[in-house]
Formats: sequence, structure tokens, C-alpha cells
Amino acid sequence: MHKTYGVERLLTELDFTRLNKLRGGQLPPELADSLSSADLLPSRDIPADVVTMYSQVVVADIDSAKRQKLTLCYPADAEPHLGFISVLSPVGASLLGQRVGAIARWRTPNGEACAAEIAALLFQPEASGDYTT
Repeated sequence: MHKTYGVERLLTELDFTRLNKLRGGQLPPELADSLSSADLLPSRDIPADVVTMYSQVVVADIDSAKRQKLTLCYPADAEPHLGFISVLSPVGASLLGQRVGAIARWRTPNGEACAAEIAALLFQPEASGDYTT
């Protein structure tokens, strides 16, 4: 069963601060919108089912049901072929702040609409007691 969430996103205050520092470069509109409308929480208070920076998630493509393990990271750490997806990418921006069970939606650079369910959160830094990564 897929959960449907509105545009509500939860971000840690630390992720919000670090992402705002990236504004010197051009942020994708989806990420800029998420930052401007997100609910902010101290890292210690973020629920364990929310995708934060450096979270490792399993996503399931809505059309094919293909599962893929991804780690959400900053651009300098991105290695898409290894599953490290930049928060500045369409996929990364769509995952940030979403909860397990939510449907992440994005468009590819050629305009194709994509969607995937956040099937599992395998690792979240804050849930493991890491409040500074």
C-alpha cells in the first residue's frame, strides 16, 4: 500500500543550513521549493523514517517495481554508478525529507516523469546517533 503525503517535508536544521550554503550555485527548483516549505527539526528530533542527508534508502520504481539502493549525498560525494545520488539531482531532490512509504516524483533531464516508492530506510545518520554528518 502506498502512502500519499502532501508536499510536507521534514528536514534537520543542519541539513537545511548546509543545503542553503549550496545556494551560491544554482539549486534545482524542486530543491529550492523543498527548502522554502520544509518543516525544520533539530537532528535529535527527526523521525527515524525520514530521508535525511547520507540516508541509505531502497526505492521501488512504480512502473516496473524494480528496487534500487541509493544513498543521498552532497554533490562532491556523488557516484551514481555506486548508488550515491546527489541531492542536487532530480532523484536526490525528490527523496530529501520524504518518509518511508511516500512516493518520490521527479523528471529526468529529457522531461520523462518518474516515480518510486521509498520502500525502506536502511540507514539514517540521526537514527544511529550521528547528529553531525
